[in-house]
Amino acid sequence: MAYLDSQKYTPAEETEIQSWLSKASSVSPDNSSLLDEINNTLATRTTALGTKPSKADIALYESLAPLVKSWGPEQRTGEHGHPNIVRLVDFVQNSPFFGLDVKHKVEVDVEDIRYVKPVVDAKAEKERLKKEKAAAAAAAAAAGGNAEQKTLVDRTKEAAQTVVEKAVEAKNTVVEAVTGDAAAAAGAKPQKQKKEKKEKKGREPAPPPPPQVLSPCLIDLRVGHILKAIKHPEADSLYVSTIAMGDKPGTDDTTEVDGQICRTVCSGLNGLVPLEEMQGRKVVVVCNLKPVKMRGIKSSAMVLAASPKIKEGEVDDHKGPVELVNPPADAKAGERVYFEGWAGEPEKVLNPKKKIWETFQPGFTTTDDLEVAFDAGVVEALEGKTGLGKLVTESGGVCKVKSLTGAQVR
Repeated sequence: MAYLDSQKYTPAEETEIQSWLSKASSVSPDNSSLLDEINNTLATRTTALGTKPSKADIALYESLAPLVKSWGPEQRTGEHGHPNIVRLVDFVQNSPFFGLDVKHKVEVDVEDIRYVKPVVDAKAEKERLKKEKAAAAAAAAAAGGNAEQKTLVDRTKEAAQTVVEKAVEAKNTVVEAVTGDAAAAAGAKPQKQKKEKKEKKGREPAPPPPPQVLSPCLIDLRVGHILKAIKHPEADSLYVSTIAMGDKPGTDDTTEVDGQICRTVCSGLNGLVPLEEMQGRKVVVVCNLKPVKMRGIKSSAMVLAASPKIKEGEVDDHKGPVELVNPPADAKAGERVYFEGWAGEPEKVLNPKKKIWETFQPGFTTTDDLEVAFDAGVVEALEGKTGLGKLVTESGGVCKVKSLTGAQVR
């Protein structure tokens, strides 16, 4: 509880805590609407306040744990279950933030997921709605056309009028031809209108592309929120995570999950980071690498993690230890992350031929204070530039790791 006692809350957060305490006191097996409300709200939150622990989480745990303990698998993670409530209960009883001494914890199998909500391809859904709208408009136009269909008599009159107009036009053409010949015989030359020459405008040369700044800012780093992570069905070393990272609706390679625009990300962390530590947490992600398929699943970003640097002559056996890079607890999904002294606009998609990631990644490291930083001195392309720049969020927080110093971050 010492951690909670040191926490400070804004007036708005205090009000929300009181609201949660009221809900916790009203929890009962018969109040299904309240359970649904709590489960839906927690879909995009790690704690009751979002990411910050509070006494509201403990109150919810005390009310919900007996219920979750009595639920079967379908009530927990089935199609009509309450998986987000189960996740909160498991988080509170195991997290050191709350300091609870729970003698009989609720047993939770994080791999027993009975139902996964089908993801909606935002781009395909937009195209489907567009086609439906076009079809409806065409049907309306056809209906209007049938209502205004002309009678046979009307169409016959129009056809006759067209014949008369064409006959008059032909007569006028003949008269003009005869008049012109007579004028020519009398020595009168019909004047021909000279065609005005159009001045050709020279094409303005295209402006030269702006020079590319040689900087780690070209790498699009953002805060990501893992909504869920599972084991890759076809690769023992991979996890498949659903991560919200601030993309706009309709962005390529995104899907909508629980009201958030997410990407699917494969990471080689199975066996290095426990699966339960991947659930509902904040991470730092590289967002502009070219998507790649990893054993049949398209991965559209990369999770940053630290591991010991490989000494000269050693071979990287990928055995770890590995620690995920932690953004500040109050950072929001999609918030830009950059190295101090190297702020700038990232590339939309990194061109693999330019080797931008390979150029700057060797400078990603951790300090003695466990802060992630960029060491310019080890990047040859920066021509003698030196100094460490901390990895920070736009709101000013520093990204850290748990225990690894002097590590490589990739």
